[in-house]
Amino acid sequence: MTNRMSWKNLLSQESKSRRGRNKSINNNDLRTEFEKDYHRILISASFRRLQDKTQVFPLDKNDFVRTRLTHSIEVSSFAKSIAQSISNRLINDKIDEEFTQEDAGFISDILASAGLLHDIGNPPFGHFGEDTIRSWFNEKLDEITIENPVTNNMQKLSEILTPQMCEDFKNFEGNAQAIRLVSKLHFLIDENGMNLTYALLNTLIKYPGSSLEINKKSGDIKDKKMGYYFAEKDLFDSIIEETGTLNKKTGKISRHPLTFLLEAADDIAYSTADIEDGFKKDYITYEDLAKIVEPLKNEENPSLCCYQKLVYYKERAIEKNYEKPEMYAVQRWIIFAQGYMINSAVSSFINNYESIMHGEYKYDLFEETNSKELVKRLKGLAAKKIYRSFAIIKMEITAHNIISFFLEHFMNSVLYYDTPFNEKYLKGVDKRFLNIISDNYMHIYRYYTEKYIKNNEGESEEKLFAYKLYLRLLLVTDYICGMTDTYAKTLYQELTGII
Repeated sequence: MTNRMSWKNLLSQESKSRRGRNKSINNNDLRTEFEKDYHRILISASFRRLQDKTQVFPLDKNDFVRTRLTHSIEVSSFAKSIAQSISNRLINDKIDEEFTQEDAGFISDILASAGLLHDIGNPPFGHFGEDTIRSWFNEKLDEITIENPVTNNMQKLSEILTPQMCEDFKNFEGNAQAIRLVSKLHFLIDENGMNLTYALLNTLIKYPGSSLEINKKSGDIKDKKMGYYFAEKDLFDSIIEETGTLNKKTGKISRHPLTFLLEAADDIAYSTADIEDGFKKDYITYEDLAKIVEPLKNEENPSLCCYQKLVYYKERAIEKNYEKPEMYAVQRWIIFAQGYMINSAVSSFINNYESIMHGEYKYDLFEETNSKELVKRLKGLAAKKIYRSFAIIKMEITAHNIISFFLEHFMNSVLYYDTPFNEKYLKGVDKRFLNIISDNYMHIYRYYTEKYIKNNEGESEEKLFAYKLYLRLLLVTDYICGMTDTYAKTLYQELTGII
């Protein structure tokens, strides 16, 4: 086994600009650094924008249906509950003598914040937006050519950018965008963004590897996707070193233990919420839910049988003469199912504790529990009845058209920006699209361009040009990801002349 991770390091309160700082400067502020993280998130514009970003149903007028904001609040609540239960087990059962009561408060605060942030990097229209960005770059990086001022030749973007830069866009990921957003794009006071603690940032990194290290066949959940962009490599290195998830002897990088809990809370929230929202919108019936949970048995505790619980809640509603017994049954069962899954996640974390702390655990927390099949069946039902429905498919196509339009035109506007060929190529409508990008994003591009040049004196002109081009492409994806669903739709209609 690898070296065991330590909570002393995992719960690091340091951050990029807080490192080594005297934390007692303001004696009137009794908050911990993790509590400060929470407050920074709540007052941020990016968090507020989640109220107008898709969870499942884009641009839905029904205020019952969840948005990314309400989903994130639910994930935050589940994550904190899981943290409290695990802390209780670790301390009362004396599972880890190193883990203290103070640590218990810390992990609750960290996971509450991580729940609020976990989807903050997603573009408009949810996963539809992510898929569109990935597919667009997979097609265009080998198709678009520009004149390289260093070689004076026309070259494909994929020939100018490094392999990792290309893979960053081909594997575009909301999780990596979240790290970029909170660390750089909130450029209000200084270049440190929200200036969050390393412990929180590492909890958010579900996949602690670069776009060149993705290996979906490895069998290890942490290798499924990328966790950071090349642009944030220095920050990532600081995070894993400070929190101790980097094994300096072997070079192996482990998942932060709290990441497993955040992931479980997310699975609980969306696997149950999608069913409830789908039922409310008549995509799913009581019979649909009963059919998929009926085969599930709980030999260890028959009283926790999912099907029996669902039937019981309906019978109880009928006995009490409720107007809509099936609605009561489904909504009451959702609460039961959430508690059922929380208990599974807690038990799994405790049962696999040493493996997790050694960075050896490769699965999600439901893998060896009774909840595994339940989560799978709930997701399957949502996929069949909701995600493949005609209404959702229509919105998926709409989202694809809107984001593809933005990518096409904003990319054309930045290709030659800040190059010797700016006047030669940047004309007409392309120039006007560049002027639409907010001043804040343009400032961020200029700041990090100048910083890179300053920190890499003596670098070849070819590499400098590639990095600046890379930052300009990120400028576009940053701007698009910052849009809400309504803003994206409205801007698209305005720019295409649709009234």
